[in-house]
Amino acid sequence: MTARRAALVLVLVVLGTTAQLSASGSAGGPPTALVAEGADLYAVACTSCHGADGEGVEGRGPSLAQAGAASADFYLSSGRMPMDDPQGQTQRKPPAYAPEEIDALVAFVATLGEGPAIPDTDPQDGDLPTGQQLYTANCAACHNSAGSGGALGQSIYAPAVTDATLLQVAEATRIGPGAMPAFGPGTLDDEEVASIQRYVGYLKDPRDPGGAPLGRLGPVPEGAVAWLVGVGSLLVVARWLGAHR
Repeated sequence: MTARRAALVLVLVVLGTTAQLSASGSAGGPPTALVAEGADLYAVACTSCHGADGEGVEGRGPSLAQAGAASADFYLSSGRMPMDDPQGQTQRKPPAYAPEEIDALVAFVATLGEGPAIPDTDPQDGDLPTGQQLYTANCAACHNSAGSGGALGQSIYAPAVTDATLLQVAEATRIGPGAMPAFGPGTLDDEEVASIQRYVGYLKDPRDPGGAPLGRLGPVPEGAVAWLVGVGSLLVVARWLGAHR
């Protein structure tokens, strides 16, 4: 009886493991049903630009072979995909898909290659002063010190980082969308990415102890106000004094 019970337990364990692997597709991977749902959505909406197997279509869309989950989630959650103009720069807009549909598409695209996974970073684990230093050194030249973005030339612009979610900030750091370079773990580790996320979170609602922020664009608008208001006031006072003499 004991041997029969042991055999029964072994059969149940094997069946349970098989069912779990079948539901998940692979150990630690997305559920097979989610990948299948993503494949159906991809076949309807993405193949015309990215090809039936993610190989890309010349002049319309790049290959997704090494895009990874991070790239798919970034472009879909920020509304940059689908694009209105395949030849132009991707632009942020409301997402075209519901969150569960995005999850399915991300799961499917992740099966097409070995691209970057969605970063598992927590901004609360980051250090704010370190994030400010890293942002100034690596991001401010294009995205502005205030995170408001700016023109880069040749019809290319850096978008405002303050419009992005903190997860999208981490994803963009890893994948390098558009003209932006990708920063792999060898350049910025997860702790440093979390610090940048935390600093961008600060830029979304910074303190302005000096008064009006003037767009937080630096000395140019501040100097303009100083000249227009300060010198203008001096001219008005000088004219008033001259008229009363």
